[in-house]
Amino acid sequence: MKMEDMVLISVDDHITEPAEVFDNQLSGEDYATAPKLRERENGSNYWEYQGMQMGSVALNAVVGRPREEYGFEPTNLNQLRKGCYDVHARIDDMDVGGIAASMNFSSLAQMDGGVYLQAPDKKQSLTHLRAYNDWHIDEWCGAYPDRFIPLGLLPLWDPQLMADEVKRLAAKGCHAVVFNDNPTKRGLPSVHSDHWEPFWKALVDNDTTVCLHIGCGNVSPHPSMESPIEVNIATMPMAVAFGAADWMNLAALHRYPTMKVALSESGIGWIPYLTERADYSHEQHGAWTHSNTYFGDMKPSEVFRRNFTSCFIDDAYGLRNLDLIGEDRVMFETDYPHSDTPWPHAPEVLWKSVQHLSDEAIDLITHRNAMREFRFNPFKENTRETLNVGALRAKAAAKGVDVSIKSQSGERPVTVGEVRPVTSGDVMAMFTRHAEPADA
Repeated sequence: MKMEDMVLISVDDHITEPAEVFDNQLSGEDYATAPKLRERENGSNYWEYQGMQMGSVALNAVVGRPREEYGFEPTNLNQLRKGCYDVHARIDDMDVGGIAASMNFSSLAQMDGGVYLQAPDKKQSLTHLRAYNDWHIDEWCGAYPDRFIPLGLLPLWDPQLMADEVKRLAAKGCHAVVFNDNPTKRGLPSVHSDHWEPFWKALVDNDTTVCLHIGCGNVSPHPSMESPIEVNIATMPMAVAFGAADWMNLAALHRYPTMKVALSESGIGWIPYLTERADYSHEQHGAWTHSNTYFGDMKPSEVFRRNFTSCFIDDAYGLRNLDLIGEDRVMFETDYPHSDTPWPHAPEVLWKSVQHLSDEAIDLITHRNAMREFRFNPFKENTRETLNVGALRAKAAAKGVDVSIKSQSGERPVTVGEVRPVTSGDVMAMFTRHAEPADA
């Protein structure tokens, strides 16, 4: 296989939603009370919903900028590459990056739909959450159904409503939903509570994968406000291990052994050690922890290998140890449009790390595992020859897709011209400024 022959499905990308999300989905009072994109006097955008104001509308959506301008802003949609919020431009960016298909997480509602949980009027929240899901499936993914894997949000405040939404989404062809790896961070019962039983059952009954995205529950800490922000950035994927260990000990996975759990934006290099350590801990301590009450004859590593998949952007170490993870348990991602994305060079970055693998293993990692886990088939009206890296890039070249790096205006976490490491405190201060009232 050559690099140009790979078929790449990215299972973790993001949408920066345009203002028109609800325009075709709602009318009357439901539309009037839906989230609205506003602009402050200082030019920054924010979403307003049920008395709440959500800044950071384009969190870290810096694709297409010079690296010197990376950061945790932009603050206005006009500072973005068009592919962040326009589905047709997104397809162009996917083509030029050699990406056959993509699964996109929400920005407006937070990745786990937490905005609808926080809003006081849950009847409105349910209406608007479902309308968002319909927009995502029917308008965003529906514009190019062979190029996008649909992904649904859930009404986290009621597990029966969650189950109902899983069933409704499955009927629309959506077999992936987002949940929080640690719902106690949202003031909800832990995953070990019977509270979630209707949800677990619905996932299995509808062959739907639950996606646990990095940063929703268990997050990488800031050691101090004086710590360079790169400390936090470097350890972000490792924070996934806390949630993975918790879910690996989830008794529901033994009641529902076919439940599918996808760790999103997780990396894979940490997995061999975590599963080895979990097995050792189970063997060494199981006599007093009584973990056999749910593991039975299985090892924790066997549960992980059966129920979990993980994804990576650039993880050469993990790919060198793929035999300890499982070639059928790993998927590819690009994290477009965030600062970790290698766009438009993802194929080149990936190819450096997979050349030692068999063609079969490369196909599993790049697209076949994603097709299985999310019940998605990009080949209904296409072929490998039309969706591989070479073909998509040829199409983008013929259209003249512009990939030039463009400088943008926008707030920086430290004063322009000041040369010192950006700290966690600098970034937190910027977030505080974004949360100011609309008339500030």
